[in-house]
Amino acid sequence: MNYLLKFFKFRKMAYGFMLAVFIAGGFTACGGKVDNMPQELNQNKTEYKAAGADSQSFETKSFTDTVGRTITVPVNIKKVYSLSPVGNIIMYSLAPDKIVGLSSKVEEDDKKFLSESYINLPVLSGNFGMNNKMNAEEILKVKPDVIINMGNVDHTSVDGSQKIQEQLGIPVAYIGFDIKSMDIAYKKLGELLGENDKAANLADYCKKVIEDTADTAAKIPEDKKVRVYYAEGEKGMQTDPKGSPHTEVIDLIGALNVADVKMQKGYGRSSVSMEQLLKWNPEIILVCADAGTTNEKNPYNYIMSDSTMKNLSAVKNKKVYQVPYHPFNWIDRPPSVNRIIGIKWLSKLLYPDYFKYDIKKEVKEFYDLFYHKKLTDDEVNYILNKAI
Repeated sequence: MNYLLKFFKFRKMAYGFMLAVFIAGGFTACGGKVDNMPQELNQNKTEYKAAGADSQSFETKSFTDTVGRTITVPVNIKKVYSLSPVGNIIMYSLAPDKIVGLSSKVEEDDKKFLSESYINLPVLSGNFGMNNKMNAEEILKVKPDVIINMGNVDHTSVDGSQKIQEQLGIPVAYIGFDIKSMDIAYKKLGELLGENDKAANLADYCKKVIEDTADTAAKIPEDKKVRVYYAEGEKGMQTDPKGSPHTEVIDLIGALNVADVKMQKGYGRSSVSMEQLLKWNPEIILVCADAGTTNEKNPYNYIMSDSTMKNLSAVKNKKVYQVPYHPFNWIDRPPSVNRIIGIKWLSKLLYPDYFKYDIKKEVKEFYDLFYHKKLTDDEVNYILNKAI
């Protein structure tokens, strides 16, 4: 098949209408629904598939993703786009040179912890959290060889991946991902990208942390388990309950999540009243600062200064901790591999008699292995500010 001929044919037909392309839909955390795809683009999806491939090698292979979908991709994948920050972080740890765009912007305070090539990537769009718009034009411009969709497996996510693939004409690999299957996800992604050895190394690290933590947590007596409130939102008056994808770290280490609220799908975050919070009266409060949080709007500062919050045991006893979030939150948002170091930090913080980590040493090791960043002591202290 003459792929170059097909590419030029597509370029002539597609560029005239590409400026009008806009995909809008409602998305779950890592899944998607695509609407309003122009008919012309749908008709030319086959031509576009060749346009994204490496002009020097068009050899292809079949790849079966974690939900059993078989797609055809180039053997030598050089360009990858992820639909969500979950995939961005995994890709950054495994094959940063293959990333062609980001699904969310890099905050100014986080840039010092990431490579220059990563922070200079274009922010395209994505389908995650409360972001429900995806710009097809921008994705098509970077010509990815494959699109990665990562997250908890559900019908919405899987069906959305298939629809995006059919309408964009770019293969979409769905990689199931939760806290206990990180090693499987890494190996599957390594198979797709031809990065098997590196993927195995990262997978083994994740698997050991998860298994060691679960084994140790199982030994903690019920009367020793710590009651925790996970404070989210600008004033800490939103949360997620036990069993939520957003609280998997808390559940894994054996902490007791006090939040008796209905689990919200996707983005999560159930609203909490002060009356509820006073009734739960947690021993520990973990504060989730959103990306781009400023000192003036940091929920940690609000919780520590609010006159009613001062009635909580955690505040009285100065047991309120900021979840580290540079360059990515250690517990959640996005719920990606950043949680691995969060597991070590939180388990040591809550159960120092059971988990004997030298957390500063562990932070340096993790950032070097997963973020390609050798931290200084000052940088470690900056990351752990209000966290220990």
